[in-house]
Amino acid sequence: MIAFVPALAFAAVVGSGLMAGLFFVFSVCVMQALSRLPPEEGIAAMNAINVVIQNPLFLTAFMGTALIGLALIVAAFVWGGEGSYLLAAGGLAYIVGTLMVTIVFNVPLNDALAAARGEAAVEIWQQRYLTDWVWWNHVRTIASIGALALLVLGYARS
Repeated sequence: MIAFVPALAFAAVVGSGLMAGLFFVFSVCVMQALSRLPPEEGIAAMNAINVVIQNPLFLTAFMGTALIGLALIVAAFVWGGEGSYLLAAGGLAYIVGTLMVTIVFNVPLNDALAAARGEAAVEIWQQRYLTDWVWWNHVRTIASIGALALLVLGYARS
């Protein structure tokens, strides 16, 4: 496994960078644009995005980066080489701040928005989605950028 650490670290850098970019664009552009639409149009667009994003390419990058992060955490304890703890910290930041935040906060709001109809959907959109979902997306953005920085530093030292 030790021989694979640099390759795993490189893959984690790429995956974390992709996710950081995706979440960043949602935080600074997409959600602001959707919030300017009439609620029914913003809801329809977001529901469409939430369906389309569940594709093999996205899921490979999103979940694959988490699995690689887990492998880097294990490798840090087995290998203990220079940069290993930075790689482990990057993996942990990604798993907790990106994967877990998505599962615990963002996905339930996605599901609630998709299931709601009429005024209930508008209420979720205006009172929870455009506040809570966006806030948790900012957390994912910062966590992904932090993971990326730690992974780059660890990769440079591995």
